[in-house]
Amino acid sequence: MDSTRLQHILTHASQKKILVLGDLMLDEFVWGNVMRISPEAPVPVVEVQRESSYPGGAANVARNLRQFCNEVHVLGRIGCDRAGEKLTSLMDAEGLQTDGLIAMEETPTIVKTRIIAQQQQVVRVDREKKFTPTSQLLQIAIDRAAELLPLVDAILFEDYGKGFLQQEIVDTIMKQGAGKIITCDPHPQHPLAWRGLDVIKPNRTEAFAAVGIPWAPPVTPPLQDQPLLSVGEKLLQRWDSKALLITLGEQGMMLFRQGHPPYHTPTRAQEIYDVSGAGDTAIALYTLGLVAGATPEEAAELANHGSGIVVGKLGTATCSPEELTESFLKISE
Repeated sequence: MDSTRLQHILTHASQKKILVLGDLMLDEFVWGNVMRISPEAPVPVVEVQRESSYPGGAANVARNLRQFCNEVHVLGRIGCDRAGEKLTSLMDAEGLQTDGLIAMEETPTIVKTRIIAQQQQVVRVDREKKFTPTSQLLQIAIDRAAELLPLVDAILFEDYGKGFLQQEIVDTIMKQGAGKIITCDPHPQHPLAWRGLDVIKPNRTEAFAAVGIPWAPPVTPPLQDQPLLSVGEKLLQRWDSKALLITLGEQGMMLFRQGHPPYHTPTRAQEIYDVSGAGDTAIALYTLGLVAGATPEEAAELANHGSGIVVGKLGTATCSPEELTESFLKISE
């Protein structure tokens, strides 16, 4: 893709409005140094230097989109607690539309706290309570979606398997949103009937798990990876989606489409510091590409370049239009 085509897509993307639905989280980071081992137990002592927080989960997908779109709506559940207030405040600061947030007394906001020392993650602490949505919550979510759908050009489901996305919500929104771009990042341990979407984006491990066959090690080149090719074709048929994008880590991504040969795009990452959030960026930028008029192959390139940028950053990161443009320029030199 040349720079003229890229700028054409990005210009169109800036005018689009997208709705992101799914599991919302607060990502916290504690940054410090390790200078000694604790005398109490054989564990490192982290001397804290600073702390930071970011919207996580589906909110991070929305945050990635907001770098390119003027209007991104978020629909999901938070708790009636300080973490929920902080997450809402952070999303407001990012310019996200938070009118779709549903606050619940019964279940706390999901919080993931990562402790980082010398640019390495020491430990992650998760604070969450699994829940099953009540009929009241399901109806509130459906009603909120009905209000937001007429305002948007695309719908993105982000499923972290935490319980918010249920089949009733998915089916209703897909029916009401028919004709719009609809994409999904699924969770293999939370099987929902995803059918007829514009793209579904699992990673390699999730794709093998979704088919129910043992994971097989990657083969080089990926286009000769027969287990991967078989999994891709099976998922494409099972989900009946227009496209399937499987992220492959250091091997890049593979795009499967009905009636087309698999399309492989190699990784664009220059350095890898932190892979957390790379999948969020991938589904965000693929969706962005489609809604802006990109071909599926062009959308896959956008997703691949964007993911290559964020893995070179520590923490829950995003990429900017300027960074994306620079990444494309590097391969054209």
